[in-house]
Amino acid sequence: MRIPLSILDLAPINRGETASTSIAASVALAQRAEEHGYERVWYAEHHNMPRIASSATSVLIAHVGAHTTTIRLGAGGVMLPNHSPLTIAEQFGTLDAMYPGRIDLGLGRAPGSDQNTMYALRRNPNSADRFPQDVLELQAYLAGETRVAGVDAIPGKGSRVPLYVLGSSMFGATLAAALGLPYAFASHFAPQLLEPAVAAYRAEFKPSEQLDAPYVIAGLNVVAADTEDAARAELQAVKRNLAIGLFGRGQSLTDEQADQLLAQGAGHHVEGMLTHTAMGSPGQLADQVEGFRKLADADELIVAHQSSSVEGRLRSVELLAQAMA
Repeated sequence: MRIPLSILDLAPINRGETASTSIAASVALAQRAEEHGYERVWYAEHHNMPRIASSATSVLIAHVGAHTTTIRLGAGGVMLPNHSPLTIAEQFGTLDAMYPGRIDLGLGRAPGSDQNTMYALRRNPNSADRFPQDVLELQAYLAGETRVAGVDAIPGKGSRVPLYVLGSSMFGATLAAALGLPYAFASHFAPQLLEPAVAAYRAEFKPSEQLDAPYVIAGLNVVAADTEDAARAELQAVKRNLAIGLFGRGQSLTDEQADQLLAQGAGHHVEGMLTHTAMGSPGQLADQVEGFRKLADADELIVAHQSSSVEGRLRSVELLAQAMA
């Protein structure tokens, strides 16, 4: 049976482009994913990152939802300690009212940015410590079983928008298992603990009202092109963009300068992030993807289609679907 494929869209702002063009590209990407049978598209909350346009995650989901008809849309994820559970219940309850049966809510506990941005978000440095309690409070609002006397999420009450725990460590794995929620591992950029985290989640899972058996979604980078040479060239462009985004301090750098960053140490970090990457033409992808699925012991793969251009990402979406059909 074909493993379900989904997409993680970071709404990248490519060099020379704007947030407006990035958002338009996210609409096109979701439409292409819908055409080719992907399960869902998720958007990740990041802040103060010049090359990522998905900071207002629920707003972006609402916009994409208006331009698609069937594909599931959600957060992958909302960084819950940045928000009150009631606010997120209201936002995603509103989305569910707009697009019934199509909305997912993935939850993470990282800040999604740096210390100064945490301050600007008015986030308490200790807010992550409350993550398990906040997940339960949020879940109760969505179930119509509020834990705060006299307070309901409207919209949201009774919507039971499905929750997913996101993580890249053992903490998220054990929490998802204890709460009986699906677990999504961020192996597309933090691969180190993938196998032990998934093993712990499966071993410790306790059935819940939402889920009766463990369900693992694993992140995979994909660089698909019509030829292997084109895919290799695209992967190098992706590495340059990552190096600039992570180490370029907001500067506009040339390819040569990006290559210097890669050679001076950024390359080791970038290669580590891209450990789990399927790259090549359609005929080369199926075995790589299936090999990763087995390694991750995953029920579903969520793919970050890596490309330096919108056209390249859209083509990658098509080619992977064809390869895995």
